[in-house]
Amino acid sequence: MESGGTVAPLSAIENTPELVETHRVGPRTREWIVRVADCPSLAQHHVAHVGVADAAVPYTMVRTHLAGTYFLACFEGEGRILLDGRWQKCGAGQACMAPPHALHAFHAVPGKRWSFAWVRYDSAAGKGPLGTSSAPVLAQFNCEAVAAAVKGLYHEQTGEAQPAALHQWAELIHGYVLRFAQPWHVEDRLTQLWDLVAAKPGASWNLDELSRRVHCSGEHLRRLCRKQLGRSPMEHVTYLRIRHAAALLIETDQKLETIADAVGYANPFVFSNTFKKWTGWRPSEYRNRPGGRGPVGERKASLPKTVN
Repeated sequence: MESGGTVAPLSAIENTPELVETHRVGPRTREWIVRVADCPSLAQHHVAHVGVADAAVPYTMVRTHLAGTYFLACFEGEGRILLDGRWQKCGAGQACMAPPHALHAFHAVPGKRWSFAWVRYDSAAGKGPLGTSSAPVLAQFNCEAVAAAVKGLYHEQTGEAQPAALHQWAELIHGYVLRFAQPWHVEDRLTQLWDLVAAKPGASWNLDELSRRVHCSGEHLRRLCRKQLGRSPMEHVTYLRIRHAAALLIETDQKLETIADAVGYANPFVFSNTFKKWTGWRPSEYRNRPGGRGPVGERKASLPKTVN
């Protein structure tokens, strides 16, 4: 599928103080998409849609509230993705995963094409095996294999559309996402560490304590986390804290000060700023957003500064 449109210059995308829900394509970008409505085989794994894009400026995607997990695998070129509250490069051989209920954005960059495959899950998938505490956010992966599987599904769906073949392609696609979310090479001691942090997000975690728990130096732990998770140890602690806080905001009526303390923030103001950086919402806005517990709020989010 090919579509066109106009968009503000790239500088406006990364420096605008507010972002709204956006999907801008442009005449130089092509997308091939398979949706669950057309391919029921995707429903078995709660996949809303999959696709492949060959993108160029002004291609832009912004989602201020992901209902489910979003997986993206770049197999050629380079683009920018907004994860952990900052812009990061995403090049060939890199995959990323954005958790449910997060601000998520990405765009093409001037002078470069960006080819990637994606898998978009619905809300049910966020409660399953994709939501593990050891899932990476940005890491090296066999992205060409993912793209080949998505292309295979697309060609089968638009061709003979045999149910057995569609089922096999859907299984293969989901299997690749699980391989990324649950990499076999993650050490058991790290999995146990992050499960502990997830269970006790309010504890006074620091690099020395994390290193002591896994019996290695702080520098070695940093290297392991960068390689396996795509973020530093303390960034992952923050991620697990914010994930837990988001659940408390939706599932309980606890005061913001109580939630801040429960996830390790003695200062509610610091908690609020950190929460907005990582999710795009103030805690009160998150609770009152569309789909939350309170009244409908505006669907917009602040955009962090660019980090190349």
